[in-house]
Amino acid sequence: MAATTQTMEAGLPKGFRSAEQGWPELHRIPHPPHRVPLLGDVLGADRHRPLQDSMRFARALGPIYRRRAFGKEFVFVWGARLAADLADESRFAKHVGLGVANLRPVAGDGLFTAYNHEPNWQLAHDVLAPGFSREAMEGYHGMMLAVAGRLTDHWDRRQAAGHTVDVPGDMTRLTLETIARTGFGHDFGSFERDRPHPFVTAMVGTLTYAQRLNSVPGPLAPLLLRAAARRNAADMDHLNRTVDGLVAARRRSGGGEGDLLDRMLATAHPVTGEKLSAENVRKQVITFLVAGHETTSGALSFALYYLARHPEIAARARAEVDRVWGDTPLPGYEQVAKLRYVRRVLDESLRLWPTAPAFAREARQDTFLAGDHPMLRGAWALVLTPMLHREPEVWGEDAERFDPDRFTAAAVRARPAHTFKPFGTGARACIGRQFALHEATLVLGLLLRRYELRLDPGYRLTVAERLTLMPEGLRLRLERRPVPPSGAGEEHDEGARAARAATTEPRTDEGASRPTHGAATQAAPPASASRCPVHRSAD
Repeated sequence: MAATTQTMEAGLPKGFRSAEQGWPELHRIPHPPHRVPLLGDVLGADRHRPLQDSMRFARALGPIYRRRAFGKEFVFVWGARLAADLADESRFAKHVGLGVANLRPVAGDGLFTAYNHEPNWQLAHDVLAPGFSREAMEGYHGMMLAVAGRLTDHWDRRQAAGHTVDVPGDMTRLTLETIARTGFGHDFGSFERDRPHPFVTAMVGTLTYAQRLNSVPGPLAPLLLRAAARRNAADMDHLNRTVDGLVAARRRSGGGEGDLLDRMLATAHPVTGEKLSAENVRKQVITFLVAGHETTSGALSFALYYLARHPEIAARARAEVDRVWGDTPLPGYEQVAKLRYVRRVLDESLRLWPTAPAFAREARQDTFLAGDHPMLRGAWALVLTPMLHREPEVWGEDAERFDPDRFTAAAVRARPAHTFKPFGTGARACIGRQFALHEATLVLGLLLRRYELRLDPGYRLTVAERLTLMPEGLRLRLERRPVPPSGAGEEHDEGARAARAATTEPRTDEGASRPTHGAATQAAPPASASRCPVHRSAD
């Protein structure tokens, strides 16, 4: 197994830590039957779908279990009581393990892949957190609308021609353009391309390679994955060149309108006065471009699948959009927050298929997990989020059923803490959580307002894995809704065109930065907006 972690503090072993090094009573934790000498628990394993494979073992073995592969032992956790204990920040911290560390050659000490002891994580977090404040989010809203307008233009053309739409592909185009334009003032021109942008192709390649590294013994990886390693090197080179071009263009322009890239390049830490290094800026931009769109595109794709699969739920969500937005040509920032049922649809989709489907935690000190399983300092476990979200004691015996009303205010208050974790947990939880939720709720509202979503009756959900999750082969047939009685339909079309005209500029060549856009869509948040909305938000 490829090396996948460093320790948080000096004095602990470096590299991958097999579970027997940190779990003194490992024998008490169940494992699959029929272990094969040297290879471990490989009989019946599906190396193409390791997450779903682990879910299958979880159902058979219980809330904590272990698996062995190529001489290395892993502990998996999904029981609600155990996961809640791992969320205790005083005793546990993020563990950079498994496929995440395999992304370090391209993402380095970016926010997602940094080890806890690396100083750039805290520096970058403190510098960038104001970029996700409420004031900053309101500034991004107009640009989100403009990019969503490009999606609906594309879907209108597909619908008029009698074609279906490629949901995962189009959601990837949408979310890539959204984070690129709001965060970095860049336009990839995704909707003007017949094929995915080369940046997306390279990104998918690196994610796939990172996952493949976990399916072969570490010493044999250079031999077994020789061709794949060459492709991965080319993919990383493309990601680096694209980002380097984007950053260089911004430096030449002298700055933008206070977006994330401006913060990375110019903002000093409010206490220490430190700035991010040029190398770390590259890593952070790659991290945001990849993580900032890959998981959100999956979340939107699953939500659209469930809306199409359950027309009665779609009708209820659509009625809410019509009632809350009324004849408003384009919804304002505050109107998106009022789509409470649409948000529940999104949350329920993230419950069943959290697109970042696992997170790892390591012990800061010798401790007992939930008072039962001893763990030495540095021992770690992987939390299987989709199984945590299916825990019958929390979600009921019908936990596999799609039901957005699991997220009414009363239901949320009645549940134990730390049982819904689609964005990870603790200080290292996703910094862009509120950005992703606002974007996804806005887009779902716009699409429900405009279309009836039709699913091929023969389609069966297949979940593709490349570290993140995505519904594979999902296509929908669209029907344009009639103009609302208020006549807001045509007004909406005109408003959307006006908004795009005000915020869209001709696309530049690949790798180059776009000219800065107006302050109305990229207003810089005030210096006082320094508290991360992720860390102040409730479970």
